[in-house]
Amino acid sequence: MIELGEDFSAWLGRLLTSRNMSQKRLAELTGVTAAAVNGWVNGRSEPRYEKIAAIAEALGVEIEDAVNRRAPMSPAHEASWAFRPAPEDGGREGGNTAAFAFTPSLNVLAREATQNSLDEKCDGDEPVTVRYILHELTGTTLQNFLDAVQWDRLEPHLKAASDPRQKVGRVLLDGLNELKRSGRLVLLRVDDYNASGLTGPEYEDGRFARVVRRTLDSGKAGSAGGSYGLGKAALWAASRFGLVLVSSTLSIPEDGRTERRVTGRLELPWHRMAGVDYAGPAWFGVEAPGLQHTSNSWWSDKDSTERLYLERDDARPGTSFLVVGAYDGSGEAEELDEMHERLVSSLARNFWASMVGGEFEKPKLRASVSAFRNGTVVKHEQVIDPHVYEPTRSRAVKAFLDGTTVSELTDRSQVLETVVPLGLKRRKDESSSIDPGIHEAVLLVALADEQEANPDQISYMRATRMVVKQKRVGDLPLGHRPFQAVLLAGTATRRESPDAEAAEFMLRTAEPPDHNDWVSTEDLTATYERGARQKIIDFKKEAEQRVREVLRSNEQEEPQREGPEVLRDLLRFDRPRLSRTQGYPTVQAIEGHVDDEGAWRVAVTVKLPKREDPWLLSATPMFLSRSAGAVPVEWEDVTPVEGCSLTSQGNLAFAEGATRGKFHGVTDPESHPVNAAMSQISVDVRRAKEFDA
Repeated sequence: MIELGEDFSAWLGRLLTSRNMSQKRLAELTGVTAAAVNGWVNGRSEPRYEKIAAIAEALGVEIEDAVNRRAPMSPAHEASWAFRPAPEDGGREGGNTAAFAFTPSLNVLAREATQNSLDEKCDGDEPVTVRYILHELTGTTLQNFLDAVQWDRLEPHLKAASDPRQKVGRVLLDGLNELKRSGRLVLLRVDDYNASGLTGPEYEDGRFARVVRRTLDSGKAGSAGGSYGLGKAALWAASRFGLVLVSSTLSIPEDGRTERRVTGRLELPWHRMAGVDYAGPAWFGVEAPGLQHTSNSWWSDKDSTERLYLERDDARPGTSFLVVGAYDGSGEAEELDEMHERLVSSLARNFWASMVGGEFEKPKLRASVSAFRNGTVVKHEQVIDPHVYEPTRSRAVKAFLDGTTVSELTDRSQVLETVVPLGLKRRKDESSSIDPGIHEAVLLVALADEQEANPDQISYMRATRMVVKQKRVGDLPLGHRPFQAVLLAGTATRRESPDAEAAEFMLRTAEPPDHNDWVSTEDLTATYERGARQKIIDFKKEAEQRVREVLRSNEQEEPQREGPEVLRDLLRFDRPRLSRTQGYPTVQAIEGHVDDEGAWRVAVTVKLPKREDPWLLSATPMFLSRSAGAVPVEWEDVTPVEGCSLTSQGNLAFAEGATRGKFHGVTDPESHPVNAAMSQISVDVRRAKEFDA
């Protein structure tokens, strides 16, 4: 059943206004009296189908638009840039102040934009899919894009605003000079799917107005990540020109449509051009009826979105943001492959826990990064696997989701779960004079491999499981085993109880604009009665103290355990016993399970030191059982996955210059010294030599 957009009378009145057509002229074109048209416009009557077809033809829209009372599509050539005039009181702004809250880096952009996507997740079990796509344009491809975005209209304003005496002006000037010098433009597209999309009207309250029209208005509440409305500014801050285009598929129809709601916003400082003063901001869209110097979003056709690099891959709701002239303001990533790696590392570092799923629960997020040059693939889509980047922490969160945590560690493969109390304070707007009580956050502790890059850390997170803060735990027991700890607070505990919701609200107000800690903020002080700051401090201290207690308890139990330590490794990452100064390959990560045939199926990621010659390695599966110790077994099958190939003699040949490779292996049950279910497995990698047959 088709949902009609609005009353026919309202639809017709709006179309007549947008087409600057009188009722009398419509009557002439449709062969009816002016009184009949007046009746349609005022809702006293509705035309028959054949007259609706005539009305559609007269207005230059599709019959379906008139029948379903939906907004017509507009080709891109009908869109134009509308610049806001400067205020008459002489006020000037040197740029959007919200953009100065962040360092204009790709790290910050990935963190802020992905957090916003998670906050807009639609209902259901499916994760939000976030894709970062880099496009480098040169030559004819570049010129075609500049024509589509009406660069000839934008460039004079950009030049007028590029005052080297101002910070924003210097960035604009550098961007214009770089474009002219290199003939190269980088676009960064940020897509989300299974998200709400920019719903709502053009100007009244709604997601569209908050993102496109307003500044410092998040409209978020409850467990949503941001409360400052600053996150969206990271997109504009990552553009050399302050220019972002938008295409959205809506979860709730607007004007009877959901697909290809397109607009653009340009953030410039005050500037003067041809004797006219401009406030700075400009919007890309179709003419707004009855308003001056204003553009509305438009419902675009596929050809236009393709030319603007805004055509989305599928019909799931969500939004695509295109950052024009994308760059890393830190100066640490300039080339396409560097920008790609920077985005991957930021997503993995900040959202690994959001990307972990359980046996019966899907992850909250799937994220990937790819790169193209003039339409040709430079970096294939890299889907980020949290178990590769954060193996110990991801194992801990998965155990929590699967309900397989323990209250006492008796094996290195186990994950301990305990609680950390957060004292909740009363909000100033609450009528009760009693504090809400205690929220029990979940603390997970997992023993880490000896080769863990950054051991002994604790990660704080709530709601969406984005990492709020990660820090090293101090004052640890002497000789303790390396570990990783995860603190899940609020609704990240998977509880929807009143205390969990109260903890979400309290911790949200305790986050500064870049959401990188729980501290005393103005929002916390303004919202809660005195003492909330101390509750937050005590909460974090108690979490670290609980980790120390767990480690001390575990060390005290250690002498009572039987068998060598190696038998407690379910998945062990062994470094070959060779000189570290030479730089030898190591197993970075291994994931696996025993299949129905009694074989271990493992996915192995190998880290390779850089060297001129390619690496040739043998990979041997080792069974670790209590009865037989470490025993080599045979592969039934080895399948290269990434960065390597299989030689005729069964060794792994890694690509020249590769720093990482991945393969899948299946052990041969006939070579097992014991049943696989009673064993543990590791993989030993060593240099190999090929011999002539």
